[in-house]
Parts: sequence; C-alpha cells; structure tokens
Amino acid sequence: MAVTVPEPSHHARAADGIIGIIKRVEARLVRMPLQATTSFATRAVKTRDYVLVKVISKDGIGLGYTYAGNSGGSISLDAVTTLLAPLIVGKSSLMIEGLWERMYRDALLHGRTGAVMRALSAIDIALWDHNARFANLPLWQFLGSYTDGFVDCYASGGYYQEGKSPEHLADELAGYVEQGFKAVKMKVGMLSLEEEKRRIMTARGRIGTDVRLFLDANNAWRDLFTALPFVRCFEPFCPDWIEEPFSPDDIESHARLVTSTTIPVATGEVEAGRWRFRALLDARAAHVLQADALVCGGITEWRRICGIASAYGVPVYPHAWHDIHVHLAASQPNSALVEYFVDHQMFDRELKPQDGRIALPSEAGLAFSFDEETLDRYGVSDWQAVS
Repeated sequence: MAVTVPEPSHHARAADGIIGIIKRVEARLVRMPLQATTSFATRAVKTRDYVLVKVISKDGIGLGYTYAGNSGGSISLDAVTTLLAPLIVGKSSLMIEGLWERMYRDALLHGRTGAVMRALSAIDIALWDHNARFANLPLWQFLGSYTDGFVDCYASGGYYQEGKSPEHLADELAGYVEQGFKAVKMKVGMLSLEEEKRRIMTARGRIGTDVRLFLDANNAWRDLFTALPFVRCFEPFCPDWIEEPFSPDDIESHARLVTSTTIPVATGEVEAGRWRFRALLDARAAHVLQADALVCGGITEWRRICGIASAYGVPVYPHAWHDIHVHLAASQPNSALVEYFVDHQMFDRELKPQDGRIALPSEAGLAFSFDEETLDRYGVSDWQAVS
C-alpha cells in the first residue's frame, strides 16, 4: 500500500502570523583549495567542493552546507535547487520531521545516498540552524544538551605528501600534541607493510604512549586477507582504532576484522540513512560509528543513528566538520569526541580548541556565518535562489 506523506501543518503562530514559513532557499558551490596537495590510501586531494545553503523566512536565516567531494559538487548543487528546495518553500521550518520525509521520498529515484543525500543534509542542517537562531539558543542547547562546557577533539592530519618522511610525519603529530591535543590521527594503507610499520613506529615514538593514536585507511584494502598482515603489524603500537579498512559496502569484511584484531574498528563516514548503520550494528561490524551529519541525512538523521547506536552500546564519533558536529556531540551521551581539521576555514569565526577540547559556543544557532569574501574568492557559482 502506498504511503502518503502528509503536508506539514502550520499550527505554530507568532503575533504576526505563522512562524518560520520558508520564503526562499539559496545555494552556492564553492571549491576550496588545500594549502598543499595531500594524499591518502586511495587518492590525492587538491581541492574540496562544498555546497552551501541558506534557508530564509521572514523570521530569519538558517545556514547549512555539505562536503560534495573533490570534484563534481555541481551534482549536489543541482539536487538542492532543482529537486529538494522546491519541496520546502512555503512550508514551516518548524516541521523538520515532515520536511525531511518529504524530501527523502521525492528523492528515492535519484539517490538514497551520495550526492542527493548530501544535498538533503545541507538543507536539513540549515533548517535546524534557522530554528535555533529564532529561539536565540546555541544549537547544542536547542537540541537538548548532554554537556554544557566542552567537547573533546582530536587533530586530524598525517596525510601522505611527496617527500614526507616518517620523521616529518612524527614532527607533524608531535606539533599537534604541543598545541594541547591529547589525540591525533594519521593515514595508513598506501605504502608497503615495512614502510607503514616505520611510519607508525616513528610517530608513536615521538608522541609517546599517553596520546591516543587513530589510524585511517580510507578503504585501502580489498579484502581481509590483504588487510590482516597490516593490522596485526600495527597492534603493538596500540592504536585506538583502524578506520575504514575496506569499502563501505563490504560489511562482511568489517565484521570479520572485528573478531581478528585487538584494534577497534571504526567506519561509517560515507554511509547515509539509519538503515545502513543498523546493518553495521546488526553485523557487529564496528566498535565505533562515524556518522557525518553532512552526509548521512542531516542533523535529523544523525540523531536517529545516534539513538539506534546507543541501544547497541556503540559510540558515535562524527567524521570531520567540527563546527557543526561539536553541537551534535554535546547533545548526545554516546558522542564524546569530534574530529578537528586543522586546515578548514570558510566561516567568519573559527572554533579553536584548547588542551584538546572545544568550548561550546554561546551564540545562537551554529554560531557562525559564511565568510562572503572567501566565498567570492573561491565560488564556482553565485548564490542560486529558489522561491
């Protein structure tokens, strides 16, 4: 039997009318260059594409964005402007659950994951930001905070670069520790077993045993047979997890690795929808989930995933984008750690960690605005409006 998604009702009213009726959605593609070309196990990265979204009502503006890959960001931009934004214009921003369902169902034929779900995520984030700003609350409080002070974070780096020796890698990670980070992450999986062992051994020797060391393979290995010699070689250096060892679709290999190594397994940064995360949980394929609100379906779906994971006793440590995820982690008891990208800057202010922790902002909503000068400099498109 076909299920009809009801139109969001407009029962919320202010003195001068209905609250949060969306007048316009604007979107823009920005391509940000990296300071230097970096590589991980499966590819090199020179630029990052972002699709930025504004949800505008008479009551205010909400901001959202998604990471749209190293190229091809126009696909997510088109998904915002041609597919999803027309579905929410004229509706109340307060009906987030209804709007999410409406967008998801209308996008079924175009992509339940990938570029379309990333576009949906950006809009959903903007809706939450709009409503938190209207309530004059920081987003972490608007979501119902679990903590009210700081969220722990780790420095994400350790990429491969031409001419970068194990000693240079160790210097980089040690530099993060000197800045106060108590946890760092490095890339693995590109080089030979002996080369990787030397990299990790040198890094661990420099940062010491008290600093948490995360390893990120970025889908490096094609099967368990290939991965096991590497992972078992890494075990003496006591990493806190091995991240994305296989293709995200290879749930079986993740599950088998969980029972084959003492290193915890983390994955989920490119997964979308609560159903895929439930499949990972049911298969006992990960000790840690890394749901990314910019990817998985926005804040709405991220909260659902976090709730499901809590029933399995599994933490959700979100992937990247600390400016958004610090709010989400502060609102959930099983999300106590966020990733900090040291080269990420697209806003008018930056949350700076101190002693490995990020102080929760006091300003309303996401507590930042887009830096228009930066957007004009790196914009691939102008703002495109849907009204």
